[in-house]
Amino acid sequence: MDIKWIILALALAMYLLVIIFQGKKVWMTSCAALITIVLGFLAQGGALAGNVFEPLGGLGELAHHIFLELINWNILMIYVGSMIIAALFIYSRVPARIADALVTISPSTGIAVILILAMTGIISIFVENVATVLVMAPIALALSKKLKLNPVPFMIGLALMSNLEGTATLVGDPPSMIFASYAHYTFNDFFVHQGKISIFFFIQAGLIVGCIFFYCFFSKAKEKASVDKEPVISYLPLWLLLIMIAGLAVISFLTPELGYSSGCFVLGLGLLGLLWYRLSQKKSPAEIWQLVKELDWETIAFLIGIFVVVGAISETGLLDDFAGWLAHVTGGSKFAGFVLILLFSILISGFVDNVPYIIVMLPVAGSLATGLGIQKELLMFALLIGSCLGGNLTPFGASANVVAMGILKKEGHPITFPGFLKISAPFTILTTAAAAALLWVIWA
Repeated sequence: MDIKWIILALALAMYLLVIIFQGKKVWMTSCAALITIVLGFLAQGGALAGNVFEPLGGLGELAHHIFLELINWNILMIYVGSMIIAALFIYSRVPARIADALVTISPSTGIAVILILAMTGIISIFVENVATVLVMAPIALALSKKLKLNPVPFMIGLALMSNLEGTATLVGDPPSMIFASYAHYTFNDFFVHQGKISIFFFIQAGLIVGCIFFYCFFSKAKEKASVDKEPVISYLPLWLLLIMIAGLAVISFLTPELGYSSGCFVLGLGLLGLLWYRLSQKKSPAEIWQLVKELDWETIAFLIGIFVVVGAISETGLLDDFAGWLAHVTGGSKFAGFVLILLFSILISGFVDNVPYIIVMLPVAGSLATGLGIQKELLMFALLIGSCLGGNLTPFGASANVVAMGILKKEGHPITFPGFLKISAPFTILTTAAAAALLWVIWA
């Protein structure tokens, strides 16, 4: 039996188990990765026909290929470093202070709400989505109670906006990092690539439409809003965040390929932040350990397993076969391929974790673009937009949605699945359409 069908069966089983046992997804991907590695060693020994990986002249080279080529350590270092900086940024209370200032300068409550939602999205460009919602939720709830506003659209808006903007840059959400790894994009390529505007600006088109959408909910709130100002603990985490952004931009100019420089730089800044947390804030080793322990290590382990399994799938040629089938289905139409990738990504990501999906589909989108004779960016951008914004479709499409619903329930405002869809479905359709339309105009 050809080993590529064994790998396909293994990958399908992994996906099914991840969907069924969401709480155990790291175990599922880790086991699948381990089995894949064992199959690779067996194939090297001639025990199986074919090979999981490209022929590599020995077990040592196979191990090197798996652990240093399939697993993208640069992306993982960027993720860990940016999570540390984000945690310190939240600790500093700077986000809450900025929100207070926005409320103070707003001429009405309706405008204040929209500014807070927009700010939530901007923070999510650099801070993990769930953390952003947790930081902004107290502000939203306090404002809602004081002015007798319905907190449901406000809280859902926080989640949807954070998911939307997390796609905009390399240091946003894991799917954007995975895309950068596959497409060899630097930090600056998310803004301008090949002389054309890139993914950042397509997402901003969605942000503008999203703000207009939510203004419809709060346009009647004409009162002048005011809140108690939060004291800032320190501005150093803000400076670390700004240095990270500037540093990534400079590294993008100096080193066109990602390499390890970006990861080492961001991780180094994160460690510097931990040193400040220990010495300046006089935190005990136990408190530092608690901060580190609360980082999203589950996603790191999840990504490592996915990198290995999908790397094996890619090298067996299965993804090229699938891309060929999609090209046949679209009948060679560029627009049909674009719409197919976009809609399929929205629907899948509304119900399934978008990380494994986008890792699998990026090579497919690239191969499909080649088959259709169009630029790869058109379909890969459509994939990224659809898979990330599609998470806004359902209450369980993204972790931030689940958190927002939990907070609403705790505050005595439980929301049903249809109730969530009344807000999320039109928001997802409008923001995705805006981003996709601009993408088509620029890159088609």
